[in-house]
This record gives sequence, C-alpha cells and structure tokens, in this order.
Amino acid sequence: MANEPLTNNNDAAGSAAQPAKGHHHRETKNHCFACGKDNPEGMFLDFHFEGSEAVCNFTLTRRYTGPPGHAHGGIIATILDEAMGKVNKLRSVLALTKEMSIEYLKPVPLEKPLVVVAREREIEGRKHVNVGEIKNAAGQVLARGTATFIAIDPEKMFGRFAEEVMSPPGNGQAS
Repeated sequence: MANEPLTNNNDAAGSAAQPAKGHHHRETKNHCFACGKDNPEGMFLDFHFEGSEAVCNFTLTRRYTGPPGHAHGGIIATILDEAMGKVNKLRSVLALTKEMSIEYLKPVPLEKPLVVVAREREIEGRKHVNVGEIKNAAGQVLARGTATFIAIDPEKMFGRFAEEVMSPPGNGQAS
C-alpha cells in the first residue's frame, strides 16, 4: 500500500521540461510529494492549465484516510497548496508558500472523482496571492484555500539545486 498512488486523469502538465533544440539538458528528477513523478511515496498529482487556472482531476485512495471514508485534512491542505503554487508558473515565477489558510466546508470523500482548481487573486511586488477549491463531481466546493507566495531567485535560494527546481518549458540549459 505504500506505493499506492492516487488516481488522476491528466497526462500533459507536470512533465519534465524538454531542452531547446541544440542544447544539452541534464535529466532532472521531481521528488515533490504532491506532484513528483519520481517520488514513489508521492501523490502523483498531474496539473494542466485551462486559461489562467491550474486544474487537476484526481481520486484519493484509502491511503489518504483521515475520518472514516474521507481524506485527512493535511492531505486536503497539500492538494490546495500544490494547486495554488502551480498558478505561479503562468508567470514563470518560482514562489514559496509564506502562509496559507484552508476552509474545510464538507468532508472530502475517498474513492470519488474530485477536481482542484486554483487561480491568481493579486500580485504586489514579489507577493503572489492565489486561491483554490476542491470540488466533487457535482461541482460542490468541499474545501477552499488562500495562500500567499513569495517569489524567489532559485539560484540564490537553492544554489546547485536550482536547475532541478524550475526549468521553464522549452528553455533547456547547456551543460
């Protein structure tokens, strides 16, 4: 059960960026718990963009149980944080979560189709405020969140790990 991923229905977003033609790019791994394809213990959330919204369709397995038959609140927070964070990619910004608030409206069921949708609310300098919602198949909002992200310079923040953190699509880096 440790390697039991959640089920999702997307396959476009979240893929590793491809190097630009004529450039060599060191293969990077994504070990993010929420969206990393290289984390065997992760959730494998697979996002895509619909206009200015980050979207992921998914079904949570029993691995994510909190109350009987429903998701753990920490997992709900993780999904919302990941969705709201993905929105920053629309501006090619790497930003870290500064603060986040979650409103748990209804229990989030396991083994049922769900969708998380997030969008930008406001930007002020390096501060990005994004909002997100988890909905069931009927469109009912089960949980919503608001998060403040601070844009960072990945090279300064992560040094030698910067290339693995964010590589814009189509912009491979020479080795």
